Amino acid sequence: MKKILIAVALLAGPAALQAQALRTPAPSPTETFKQEFGLGSIEVSYSRPAMKGRKVFGDLVPFGKVWRTGANNATTVTFSDEVKFGGKDVKAGKYGLISIPGEKEWTLILTKDLNVTSPSAYNPANDVARATATPATLPFDIESFTIMVGSIKSNSCDLGMMWERTYVGVPITADVDGKVMKQIDDAMNKDTRPYYAAAAYYFENGKDMAKAKEWADKAVAANPNAYWMSLLNARICAKMGNKADAKKMCQKTLELATTAKNDDYIKMANELMKTL
Repeated sequence: MKKILIAVALLAGPAALQAQALRTPAPSPTETFKQEFGLGSIEVSYSRPAMKGRKVFGDLVPFGKVWRTGANNATTVTFSDEVKFGGKDVKAGKYGLISIPGEKEWTLILTKDLNVTSPSAYNPANDVARATATPATLPFDIESFTIMVGSIKSNSCDLGMMWERTYVGVPITADVDGKVMKQIDDAMNKDTRPYYAAAAYYFENGKDMAKAKEWADKAVAANPNAYWMSLLNARICAKMGNKADAKKMCQKTLELATTAKNDDYIKMANELMKTL
């Protein structure tokens, strides 16, 4: 009986070894990233193929044909808020991102279809937005295909793609100002009013400085020890050309920040004072 069991074990050994899972690095690893933008976010999920010594655009990725814009599964982009994609209105939601690379021009497409992995799977009827972009030549190779969100400002950014020596980007914008202004208008009609935040927004976006000063004064009056509020007040005064009040608020900031041992605000107040 013992000999029979040993024989069975020997026979089963190679098969058992072959059945074991072998984990190796993915040739086109998946990446998912989420970037805050405007009042919401942009999330991208895609796979990153590598050059591996191959000619990419015009060969591995043919010109003039639909490309999944990555490898493996379809590439997707999720907007948490409504945006403009290359100037086209796009509602909040999840979309497939596909492209048609060209030697002199690319077409970037957002589609309702989240499973386009080949040209035959693409249906133009599902297009949500299209944008064209001129490819730029990079001075060095990008080994792994890369999608990124760059040039981020309060209401605009670029969705960029790099591989080999090619960079392509499409502008994305959002109506941030309209929404923030509505929030400010709504908030100022309530008992708890965000004077500091509203004054800061007006100051940073070049709006009505007299109104910004009014709100900054109220913020400082309600929070007399808040050195960051007095510094904002000083900056608003300086922008309005009121150097006397700006100096007073700078001095107040220095006193409060020194008590609070906040070197950053001491430095910023001193730098502003030198300009007055």
